[in-house]
Amino acid sequence: MLDTADALTRLRARGAAVFRHGWGQRIARVARRVEEIIDLNHVGLVVATVFFAWSVTPSLLPRDWLFQGLISGVNAALGYGVGCVLEWLFRKWIRPRLKIGTPPEWVRYSVKVAVVLTCALAAAYMLVLSADWQREIYHLMGMDETSSRAAYLRTGGLSFVVGALVVAVYRTLRELVRFIARQLSRWVRVPPALAPATGALLLTVLLVTLFNGVATTAFWSVANSAFSVRNDQMTDYAVQPTEPERSGSPQSLAKWETLGSEGRWFVSHGPDPLLIGAVTGKPAREPIRVYVGLESAGANTTQEDLAVAELERTGAFDRKVLAIVTTTGTGWVNSMSAAALEYMYGGDTAILASQYSYLPSVLSFLADRQKVAVAGKKMFDAVYAHWSARPPEARPKLLVYGESLGSQGSESAFSGLADLRSKVDGALWVGPPNSNVLWEQFVSRRDPGTREVDPIYADGLVVRFAAQATDLAKPSPDWRRPRIAYLMHPSDPIVWWSSDLLFSQPDWLSEPRGADVSSQMRWWPVVTFWQVAADLTNAQGVSDGHGHRYGSLVLDGWSAIAEPPDWNPELQEKIRTQIELAEDYERTVK
Repeated sequence: MLDTADALTRLRARGAAVFRHGWGQRIARVARRVEEIIDLNHVGLVVATVFFAWSVTPSLLPRDWLFQGLISGVNAALGYGVGCVLEWLFRKWIRPRLKIGTPPEWVRYSVKVAVVLTCALAAAYMLVLSADWQREIYHLMGMDETSSRAAYLRTGGLSFVVGALVVAVYRTLRELVRFIARQLSRWVRVPPALAPATGALLLTVLLVTLFNGVATTAFWSVANSAFSVRNDQMTDYAVQPTEPERSGSPQSLAKWETLGSEGRWFVSHGPDPLLIGAVTGKPAREPIRVYVGLESAGANTTQEDLAVAELERTGAFDRKVLAIVTTTGTGWVNSMSAAALEYMYGGDTAILASQYSYLPSVLSFLADRQKVAVAGKKMFDAVYAHWSARPPEARPKLLVYGESLGSQGSESAFSGLADLRSKVDGALWVGPPNSNVLWEQFVSRRDPGTREVDPIYADGLVVRFAAQATDLAKPSPDWRRPRIAYLMHPSDPIVWWSSDLLFSQPDWLSEPRGADVSSQMRWWPVVTFWQVAADLTNAQGVSDGHGHRYGSLVLDGWSAIAEPPDWNPELQEKIRTQIELAEDYERTVK
């Protein structure tokens, strides 16, 4: 009987013969040629496939094949890099210590071909599953699915292209590091062992300096210039108001041309006394809308001073309600929220808003989050100083409102819950970013046993959270005034995106899911961070009641924290119908 060594020798000889004369040689020749062209790291390919598979698992919002392909391509490239590092560590530190020989060439190339085919089949299988998961998310949000399984398979091809481009950029940088290392060894006499690390350090410093300095400055300069042009655009659907109660009117201290596109829309729309009376069945007043644009204040006047002067001019401090709205980046005000409050109080209201940036919220969030915080605090403090100087019986009800990044700026006016309650008669904040300080304090200190997506803070005595109107009644009718309400959906990426997603699983993914979040969504290190970050760009691309689309839920929020004496459910539904019709019109023409 042959011993083990003889058996292995004969097996190797037989394999070598097959390799020389059969398919093994052809496979090896093709694989060797492909390997020379693309320099494929097969361990990296395996890990890239794993990252790709993670990236097509459900996220918060539905995705079409094009959007998913872009995201999955970036994730696959990250996985490829991780795999390359693991392969290098194995080859450097583990392989030399293993007492095994090198397998024949035909075996090595056959394994490599098998790896490529297996990865391709695994990716295709995950895409089929992903199409089903996307169908579930569309169903949860009451939306029609946009693509079939076959169409979704196109994600794979796009992901391959995107991933290859990312890897190509990395390899270009790697060759640049090697070039710098050779020059350092040749001209500066840096030891060859240290030259690569020194070259990498120099390139990193150069890139960081470039992007944090010249490139960043240039980018934000161009962005500001581009969006300032958009800010100056006029539309036929925004007409200069003639009512003295509106900023931008001939009597206004804030000139029409200086309000910006969002400000002009805000002051030229909204319900008038006739429409309010037709809905409520009672006589109404002309609502006051004050707006201060970035260019409204003169050289010797601040936006805050101009805003207070406009409030005085219009008689805003003599109305029943004064609401301070902190806008999003471009100065946008939620028309449904403003109109809801005006209908509720028969037009006996004053709403103040101001612009602090030309940039949309996403860019403002990246460029300078402090700007909205400073602007929000300065505006509130200026109005509060004037409001609090009046006798208590002569003050209007003081409310604050902010949506998205605006909620962060509105929150910043207060040092804590006690400060907030001592200064306002109610606060409504919608879709708050995860970095909101007060929101984070309330949610992290929620009552034991309550979920992060549906928290209860201190038995709901002062602060409440709602994804739908019925949530505002929880946990009991005892809701003390002044009341603070946060509106937030379980599927809103603006609420749940955080850098903590990189390496720690959040409670909202370890606890039972929210009603419109897929039960199949899982947390994966790094990948989930990028998936939810990608959802930010499509936060409003869903139906009302999901994502960052809060619709007429703002009416329920206002009625919960500041309902007028004659409030009733029938009137509330009449107002809801009217503000939804106005919102449909705005989406059509704006």
